[in-house]
Amino acid sequence: MSAPPSTLNPTLADLLSPSLDPLFLIPTLLIAAAYLWGFLRAHREGRAQDWPAWKAALFALGVLLLLMTTQSRAATLTQSSMALYMTRLMILAEVVPPLLVLGLPRLRPDPRRGLGRVLNLLLDPWVALALWTAVIIYWNVPAGFNASVVSNTAATLLPGLYLLSSLLVWSVILRPLPTVQPADIGSRGWFGLLAALPMMGVASVWLYSPRVLYTPYVNALCLWNYTPLQNQQLSGWIMMLAGLPALALAFIQLFAWLIKLSETQGMPPARVVPDSDAEN
Repeated sequence: MSAPPSTLNPTLADLLSPSLDPLFLIPTLLIAAAYLWGFLRAHREGRAQDWPAWKAALFALGVLLLLMTTQSRAATLTQSSMALYMTRLMILAEVVPPLLVLGLPRLRPDPRRGLGRVLNLLLDPWVALALWTAVIIYWNVPAGFNASVVSNTAATLLPGLYLLSSLLVWSVILRPLPTVQPADIGSRGWFGLLAALPMMGVASVWLYSPRVLYTPYVNALCLWNYTPLQNQQLSGWIMMLAGLPALALAFIQLFAWLIKLSETQGMPPARVVPDSDAEN
């Protein structure tokens, strides 16, 4: 028996209708409340320069998008549209994290103690790259993705992993905590370029594969009358386009680094003034 047309052709209003998931909702609201408390306290104590309003606006937008992608009916349609599912994941990986990272206040954790030591480890470029690559590769090979969809962990676990690992990646790229992130703009550019490769590789496989790679979607009734193969190819385009801004930023950072490098090399060597001349 075929599904009703309204089920296979939901409108935007249908997709954004509330469908609460406490596993995402409660932590998100707690973090938002802590951020608001810190923002109001900083302004009350005269430290507005460390926590300007534009940062709060970016953070609020990130939280709003996070709630829209995790607390709506779209989050319940994992097995009905791979393209819709990938759109949600890309918002959680490529839109929400930079907004949250840019919204962080000016913090100066000590890299030698407590939370600073933990952040120094987590924001190490190689650690962030390894975690991000593991999430992208494992959960997009057929065996990993099939198991995730069948066990229903794709609805909650995978979006959470995309969000957390991408937060690390964007924190390395944007460097919001310079006291625990000594990397210069050149190394951040190379990191951004490397971090973009796994996602672009997976997207290319989806675009050019002649068959459906994931068993749960082979005979699925896809939304908006797409065939399973069209759904997979559309997912490839979504992932590739979502990764372009981060890739462009990586090239900009590398270009700025090369300009800085060429300017430094073109400068005449500094003249060392002898002590006798300095005294005269």
